[in-house]
Amino acid sequence: MATPESRGRIALPSGEVGSVWIRPRDAAAALVVAHGAGAGMDHPFLAGFCRAMGEAGVATMRFNFPYIERGRRSPDPERVLRETWLAAFQAASERQDGRGVFAGGKSLGGRIASMCVADGMSAEGLVFLGYPLHAPGKTEKLRAEHLERIPVPMLFLQGTRDPFANPDLLEQVLAKLGDRAVLEPVEGGDHSFRIRGVKADDREIGAALAGSAAPFVRRVAGER
Repeated sequence: MATPESRGRIALPSGEVGSVWIRPRDAAAALVVAHGAGAGMDHPFLAGFCRAMGEAGVATMRFNFPYIERGRRSPDPERVLRETWLAAFQAASERQDGRGVFAGGKSLGGRIASMCVADGMSAEGLVFLGYPLHAPGKTEKLRAEHLERIPVPMLFLQGTRDPFANPDLLEQVLAKLGDRAVLEPVEGGDHSFRIRGVKADDREIGAALAGSAAPFVRRVAGER
């Protein structure tokens, strides 16, 4: 029987946001997952990923940023995104009671997680579901400097046709991170991991990524 989802609310300095836990019995660790800029925590991609992670023995907590809760399209200011991430991570850590807590997310959500970890958020590791290394067509301005300040293992799940991450530039960035960074390319995948000519819905696409993410989390958690 599938582990049921548990919905809740996370208190913020101003207001609150929704969250969803999937917590299988004897989970190896928990992964807090944030959504991308264009869709909230209940998007099929993220829901499918989290469900598959639970089936693989990793608990997940996904959450909304405030702008999604308010029905807006434009992301909140960086300060608000960071505050929300820190509150979500704290809520997950309290529920885990000392067991390992990882952080990550889709695109924007993963990037903000990495910024928080670079500045001291105590995640055991990071899982990126499409890291937005640069804006499409703007490879001269990389969002990478802070990654060198992250001391924990990082998994980069990345489509090879992702316009937000030129493969050659990404490899150059990850080379500087040494063995802290692991790259799992999805051949032909775009920023949403869709592959031309392959029929799959977003839930299936997200679930497939758990095949790489869950072993990474379990391995790192086992090394604690």
